[in-house]
Formats: sequence, structure tokens, C-alpha cells
Amino acid sequence: MARRKKGRPVNGWLILDKPAGQTSTQALATVKRLFDAQKAGHAGTLDPLATGVLPIAFGEATKTVSYAVDGEKAYRFTVRWGAETTTDDSEGQVTETSDVRPTEDEIEEILGRFIGEISQVPPQFSAIKVDGQRAYDLARDGEMPELQAREVIIDDLRLVTCPDADTAVLEAECGKGTYVRAIARDIGRQLGCRGHVVALRRLRVGPFEDEMALSHDELSDALEEGGLEALEPFLHPVEAALNELTELALSPADAANLARGQTVLLRGRDAPVFSGSFYATSRGKLVALGEAERGQLRPTRVFNLG
Repeated sequence: MARRKKGRPVNGWLILDKPAGQTSTQALATVKRLFDAQKAGHAGTLDPLATGVLPIAFGEATKTVSYAVDGEKAYRFTVRWGAETTTDDSEGQVTETSDVRPTEDEIEEILGRFIGEISQVPPQFSAIKVDGQRAYDLARDGEMPELQAREVIIDDLRLVTCPDADTAVLEAECGKGTYVRAIARDIGRQLGCRGHVVALRRLRVGPFEDEMALSHDELSDALEEGGLEALEPFLHPVEAALNELTELALSPADAANLARGQTVLLRGRDAPVFSGSFYATSRGKLVALGEAERGQLRPTRVFNLG
């Protein structure tokens, strides 16, 4: 006899406003309990120090997590000048100090060096794997791993304000694998003043933006007032993470074949005029992810949304 899954079947995306001081895994577990969901995952880990957009995928939406993770991300972060730390944020021990403080003009002038495809060494306290172990685990054990530089893409980096001589607030738009803490560290080094992150907020992950994010308190209040049904309006559809893909609306017969894992051949006016990734719907319901080539649709993931 098959073991009954704990929780209820929930499908869709919730955009959580992660609080500071909580790991992404802890935040995920809390929300999963609130929704009494059978299955959940998150798209893009946030540091415990960080707040902001943490997309939570429930049920069938977990099959689309990679599309959200691969999307562009946006951050607002505050850098404190004068000290570099082991973690490149305020939670680490100070390793270098400086009495130099940059002017706004000096900061503005240097930012262009960090836009585009750049080489970046991840923080020693990061999730990068070294010989099968996470770098942060090695660092906590006193082994400071020597991490290799990686190519990352920063689409935009701008100065928002300088509240005082010791701090600067910046915003960055960047691709997968970029570490904001490393940006702050490297700017501080190039300015000769050293620096580390003291506040970090994620504003966007792919199509999911800050305005969509809900706090744990908002979710808890809704649950207390209206039960589990009151949480349903907060969910975004499974396909919300697929905004970069082409949608193909199929007939029920073709959709059924695709859902069974079969290749579908479209001819005539219904044949797609592109090659590449797509998601298929039928009568407004998500059916499958797939690859299209010369009118041939090959499913790569199918969905069971009832």
C-alpha cells in the first residue's frame, strides 16, 4: 500500500518577502507549513542577512524552478566603507581596514568597470562546492578555500544614494551566479577603501517582483481570518515562471498525446514557425514543457494539474 503524502496538493507560486535572520530553507519550511502543502521548493537562495523576493514553488510549480532561477535578478544593497570581512557582510570578522572614504563621484566613476561580463571570485562563505563540500562549511571549520574566479553578467549597477561618508546604497541587475557581496568587496578594493554589505534586499527574480512579495505576518493573518482558502488568492499560476518561453495552445487531442510523453507533429497553419523551448496549454490549462523543431513538438516535462 502506497504511503499517503503529508499535506494537501497545492500548485502554484507564492512570492515571499523573506525576513532578515532566516535562511531560505527555514523560510520555505515555514510557508510550506502555513499552506499545509505536500511539496514545495524555492527559487534562488538568499543569505540569512538578506530580505526580499523569495519565490516559493508548490507542487507542479517545482518543475519550473530552473526557469525562475535562470532569470535576471535585481538587488538593492548598502555598503559600509572602511572594512572588509571574512564573509563580505556584517556577520563576518574584520580582516582589513582603511581610513579612506570615497566621494560620490569616485563611486560613480568606477561602477562602469563592473557592468557587463566580468570575472568574479565568490565569497569564501558561499554555497560554491569545493571537492564536494560547500565553501561555507569549509570556512566555518577554519579552512578558507581558495575559490576560482567565474564569469558572471551584471546588466546594470548604479549608485542610489550616499547617506553619509561611510555608506553607499546601490542597485544591481545581474544574471545567475552573481554574488552581490563580492561586488561590494571588489568595489571597495578598487576604491582603496575596503567595504562590506550591511543590508541587502532582493527586488526581483525573473518575472517575480518586490511588489508581489508577501510577508509571513500577512500570510498568517489571512490564514487566521479565513483558513486555508484565504491563502489561495495569493498563489500565481504554475506557468508564471515561464514568461520567457513561447506558449503553444493545442487541441485537446494533441495535448493528451503530449501529456502521455508522445511527440506531436503539427502541420499546416497550426505548425509553429520557431524552433526551441515552449510550454503547451489546452483550454487554458498548462500541459507540458517541450522543444519544437520543424513542427515537431517533443515534451520534456509534463504536468498533472487535474
